[in-house]
Amino acid sequence: MNLYKYLIIFLISMVPIIELRGAVPVGLNPAWDLNPVLVYIICIIGNMIPVPFIYLFARKMLIWGSDKKYIGKFFTFCLEKGEKGGRKLEEKASKNGLFIALMLFVAIPLPGTGAWTGTLAASMLDIGFKRSTLAVLLGVLIAGVIMGLASMGVFGGLSALLS
Repeated sequence: MNLYKYLIIFLISMVPIIELRGAVPVGLNPAWDLNPVLVYIICIIGNMIPVPFIYLFARKMLIWGSDKKYIGKFFTFCLEKGEKGGRKLEEKASKNGLFIALMLFVAIPLPGTGAWTGTLAASMLDIGFKRSTLAVLLGVLIAGVIMGLASMGVFGGLSALLS
């Protein structure tokens, strides 16, 4: 039945806002008894699959749907979130530093700072597809390590040692 559990974490890692940040702790739940390296790899793949689609199509779709009756508010919210993320990135970095800023933005394991928002912000800032995808991938890798260590209690142990 482990295949079913791996499929669940794969799908969770594709969900906006939750992404890998929610999937890794689920996969590393001791009751699930899954291989931590495999959990990490599967969550990264699941988190990265939507990235090209977001970069290439999300902005156009959000603009198209922002004035529609039933979906307009949600689409406008997503568009504003992407623009806000883009402005944050621009404020923190020069043109050459956007790559690092985008990577760090995605790496911070907080809701709203993941691959979805980072990719949407990158598309709004017209950071190139390859460059932004690489920055997002590096950010997702870092976020996965942080979430893995947090899920295994490493930060709690360090906190206890330092206090």
